[in-house]
Amino acid sequence: MIPDDSISYSYTLKVDTSHLDELMHVNNVVYLQWVNDISEKHWNLLASQKLKNKYFWVVLRHELDYFREARLDEELTILTWVGESKGVKSVRHVEIYKDDILLLRAASTWCLIDAETQRPTRIKNDILDILKAKK
Repeated sequence: MIPDDSISYSYTLKVDTSHLDELMHVNNVVYLQWVNDISEKHWNLLASQKLKNKYFWVVLRHELDYFREARLDEELTILTWVGESKGVKSVRHVEIYKDDILLLRAASTWCLIDAETQRPTRIKNDILDILKAKK
């Protein structure tokens, strides 16, 4: 469930043959790619060019739970939001649905990197303010 103070983002896609494995359902690696893709898209929508020049994110950990398979020509909704963000780490959540059926739930831990020093940097208000909805 998306917290009230999080800014979520979603889009839909249609499964095509390039997404399938030999079992004729979406390959596990493709799901991981979609988790990365929506994470990037969401950050790029939220962050100004100034912030993107100052910082970038690297992934430290992915946890994926697969519940059901997706098949050719199915339309899927991919949804993301940012959870706990403190210190240098932020947890991003992703869910993938076919209609109202949850196919995958992922949690990825990302580390904020200072572009100039190439070192982890504390997540400050300039980042927190764009990740969370104003109440």
